[in-house]
Amino acid sequence: MSEPVIIAVDAMGGEGSPNKVIDGIHYSIKKSKDNFFNLYGNKNILLELIDKKKIKKYCNIIDTTDFISDDESPLTAAKKGKNTSMGSAIHAVKDKKADIILSAGNTGALLILSRMILNMLSGVEKPALAGLWPNKKGINVVLDLGANIECKYSNLIDFSNMGSALFKSLFPDEKAFVALLNVASEEGKGNENLKKAYNLLKENFNSNYDFFGYIEGNHIMDGSANVIVTDGFTGNVALKTAEGTANFIIKSLKKSLTKTFINKLSMILSRNSLKEFQSKLDPRKYNGAILLGLQGPVVKSHGATDYYGFAHSIEMCNKIIRGKLIDKIKLNLLKK
Repeated sequence: MSEPVIIAVDAMGGEGSPNKVIDGIHYSIKKSKDNFFNLYGNKNILLELIDKKKIKKYCNIIDTTDFISDDESPLTAAKKGKNTSMGSAIHAVKDKKADIILSAGNTGALLILSRMILNMLSGVEKPALAGLWPNKKGINVVLDLGANIECKYSNLIDFSNMGSALFKSLFPDEKAFVALLNVASEEGKGNENLKKAYNLLKENFNSNYDFFGYIEGNHIMDGSANVIVTDGFTGNVALKTAEGTANFIIKSLKKSLTKTFINKLSMILSRNSLKEFQSKLDPRKYNGAILLGLQGPVVKSHGATDYYGFAHSIEMCNKIIRGKLIDKIKLNLLKK
């Protein structure tokens, strides 16, 4: 049996933490015992919580008295640095005491501290925040989701290489198809950065993925491409729009189906189909954004998710390490 994946967890970051974090770990352990958790946070609080859940043998607590709140600026967080639960967890990856770091805390702080502590991979100018979206055929990797508001064409090339490496780490039996998000699918459309990236991706063969071309926002979920590349401004707007649309559809459907007796009866008769539909759109199942381009792997759980969503980000951490993400990124970068 292989050694467990060691996950350094910022146990104090995000809404409802550390209770949510421990509940998520407990749920995860019930499904898989392939992980071990180094928990960074208030020792007295954490010890009581893991004792209640009877998961002490899967956890190690590292007492940190300070933490980074959601409303602190990245600059303030950087000054507090390594003495916080977040900073200590990142340092654990740098010092080889953990395989990967997971936090539901302050996104800006996590980005700046991770970049300061872990350093960039050789040949990568900017990190990218990548997330998972459902499509008709399976799952998309989408990046950048907000780490970089402005990007050069060379950054988009890096994102293509790193995003496809992430896809292959998570789904080793599937082929990666890279597409650039654009206002149109025609080759001559788009800004200069997109056109330059398009031409380079089209001309340079890469055995790790196929280049699909341009893709418009309304076709992201078709499944024709599964690695969607864009700048952080556009990616973040697209992400928030998709999340809001999914929540609107689910809430509106529930409201419509409970208006009358006939509607309620219809809902009961189609319960299994409705559950499957809701599950497909449940953002908690795709929780966990990955910061790519650093010397060590970093996963950001949504701060407002619950224990179920946090458990899914734990599962992602395991797949990233078992899939040798960093090695795959380095290999892709060599071939760009």
